[in-house]
Amino acid sequence: MHAPRLNVAVAVTLDDASAARIVELEPRVDLLRDPSLTRPWQWHGDWEGDPDWQRTPAQQVAFEAMLDGADALFGIPDVSPAALARTVRANEWLRWVHTTAAGGGGQVKAAELTEQELERVVITTSAGMHASTLAEWALFGVLAGAKDLRRLEADQAARTWGDGRRMMRHVSEMTVLVVGLGGIGTVVAERFAALGATVWGTTRSGTPVDHVDRLVPMDELVDAAAQVDAIVTTLPGTEHTVGLIGAAVLGAVRDDTILVNVGRGAVVDEPALLAALDAGRIGFAALDVTAVEPLPTESPLWGHPGVLISPHTAALSVHEPRRIAELFAANATRLLDGQPMQNVMSTKEFY
Repeated sequence: MHAPRLNVAVAVTLDDASAARIVELEPRVDLLRDPSLTRPWQWHGDWEGDPDWQRTPAQQVAFEAMLDGADALFGIPDVSPAALARTVRANEWLRWVHTTAAGGGGQVKAAELTEQELERVVITTSAGMHASTLAEWALFGVLAGAKDLRRLEADQAARTWGDGRRMMRHVSEMTVLVVGLGGIGTVVAERFAALGATVWGTTRSGTPVDHVDRLVPMDELVDAAAQVDAIVTTLPGTEHTVGLIGAAVLGAVRDDTILVNVGRGAVVDEPALLAALDAGRIGFAALDVTAVEPLPTESPLWGHPGVLISPHTAALSVHEPRRIAELFAANATRLLDGQPMQNVMSTKEFY
């Protein structure tokens, strides 16, 4: 009797080394891959690819035929909800889709798959693959606020030594609230604890988390925010998290609280954030994500002296494709061996 095999269509561009890594780790995977049919990368790990590139009609037919002959997809085709919906409905044998995004829930939700389709096709994500890089950026954001990066930059540009010795804040003397203790949040907690910070973290389950000194129930978020020196949010964008860091939380914080967002932009109510910045309650905000991306040129966040913006690039690493390929291979092994898969997306909350 032959061992089961898995036909996997690579639905986004993937470099040769990462593709080879999948087959090396799980030889029972047969990759259906044609780089001429997927949008070329603009940078290493650019899953959406060059937006100006288009398939010819013949290439589109070949691409869809490749997708429709697969048991599983590496990536959402073209990172497009419509293409995902088409493939799920055209390929009755499809049983697994892996998103190259840590979330990917927005695309899956927008595909409007039926309950039966979501039961037939397991969706897994790349959650956790970006945890280390995002945790470093969260640490960078808090340090930038604690060490008054903006003033240092201004003084250096003006060649000004300053008007005396200035006090700086020390992470080891700070209490940091991590809002969201998932794959990213747990690594954020570890990094801050390593520098001696007192770490609090929000919880829904109440399950203890390493390096977290206090678990904060979500209904106590406002009270906890009023007692900390910095807030780092790592939450996904769901109907329960949109605007969570809003007027209530930002109205309760102490003056000069530092805010960092490495989750989803919609979690932070930006008008409420601007009000808190102008009032001095938020002394510094480091944002890798914004509610609308790219951030509109007219947004006052661009020019605010208390804001540091990264264009949703804090997670990027030249090692990302390999890490995602290795996660995919591990899940392929689990699927073929009848074991529970990792990072299965909730079909209720889509994360």
